[in-house]
Amino acid sequence: MKSARFLADRAVVLLLGVAVGSAIGYAFGSSGKSGEVPVPPSTQSVTSLDNKGYTTGQAEPDQPVVANSVTAAENPTIPENTSGEAYKPFVPPHSALPPEPSSANLNQRLAQGEPLRVGVFGDSYGDGLWSALYRLLPAKEGYRVLKFSQQSTGFTRYQSQNVEEKAKADLVSQPVDIAVICFGANDVQGVLVGHHAAPLLSAEWRQVIGDRIESFVTMLRQKGISVYWVGLPVMRKPDFDASISSMNSFYTAEMAKLNVPFIETRSLTVDENGQYSPYLMDGVNEASKKMTLMRANDGVHMSMTGYVRLSRGLASQIRHFADQHRQKEPNTPASNEAATAVTRGKEVNR
Repeated sequence: MKSARFLADRAVVLLLGVAVGSAIGYAFGSSGKSGEVPVPPSTQSVTSLDNKGYTTGQAEPDQPVVANSVTAAENPTIPENTSGEAYKPFVPPHSALPPEPSSANLNQRLAQGEPLRVGVFGDSYGDGLWSALYRLLPAKEGYRVLKFSQQSTGFTRYQSQNVEEKAKADLVSQPVDIAVICFGANDVQGVLVGHHAAPLLSAEWRQVIGDRIESFVTMLRQKGISVYWVGLPVMRKPDFDASISSMNSFYTAEMAKLNVPFIETRSLTVDENGQYSPYLMDGVNEASKKMTLMRANDGVHMSMTGYVRLSRGLASQIRHFADQHRQKEPNTPASNEAATAVTRGKEVNR
C-alpha cells in the first residue's frame, strides 16, 4: 500500500503533462505514431535560427504546431534600455556548445547530398522540442526531423512502456543520424524494483534508471547514431523545481559517464535574477524586443516560442556540422570559362 501511495505522490506531474501534452498531441495529429506529422500552420510569431522573425503562417503548410495552452495576458512593462546596446536573442557560441556528432557513415551521406536525419525521443517535452527543431531545421534545407516522442513516458515507467524497445522498433523503418533525447518530468517519482518501490534518487533508483539510460544510449550508438541529451528548464513550483534540478544533476553525471553531450536549458528559462518567469525578453533587434510569453499556464511546459528558445543553440550546432560536411557545388563549365576570361584579362593588363 505504501509503495502504491509513494508512486502516486507525483501523479500531478502526469496530469499536468497530459493536459498540456494532449493539446500538443492534437496539434501534431500523430495519433501516437512516430515520424513526420504534417499539421496546419499557426500564426504565432517565433524567432528563427538565423535571427529573422517570422510567423508560422508564413511557413510551409506541413510545419508542425504546438498548442501553447496559455491564456492571453497583457505583456509586462518593459524597462527602458539605458545601456545603449542593441538587444540580441541568446544563441550560444559554437565554443560553448557540445562536441559535434562524429560518424563516418553520416559524413559520407552528407557528402552525397542526402538529408541529415534527426530523431527526437522523449515525453511531452520531446514533443515540443521536435516541433521547434522541425521549424529550425526545415526539409527544404536538407534536414528531416522525425518524431519518436510520446506523452506520459519515461525511464521509471517501463511497466507501461519500455522506451528503448519502442525506439528500437521505430528505428527499423525510420533510421536517423542524430538522436535528441528529453525525458524527466514524468520520472520525478520512485521506480518499481521487483515488489517494492525504490525512492526517487535513492542509490537503488539511480542504479536502475542509470542502467536503463545507458542501455538506451548504447542501443542508439550501435546503430551509428550520434546522441544529445536535453536537460529540463526551471519550474514554477519550488518543490517540483528542486526535484527537477536534482534530476538534471543526475542526468548531467550520467551523460558525462557516457560521453554524451548534455544541453543545459535552465539558464535559458530564468529572468535576470535567476528566477522562474513566464515572460522573458526576446526579439531579433532593439526595435522588436519585448517580453515574450515562454511558458504554458501549468508552470511546467513551454510555449511554442519557448521550445524554439530551448532548441536554437542545438539547431545551430547541427547546422554548423552539416554545413562543414556537405559537398560544395561543383564548378560549372560556364563558371570555369568566366574565371579563365578574368584571369586572361588580368594578364593582358599587366
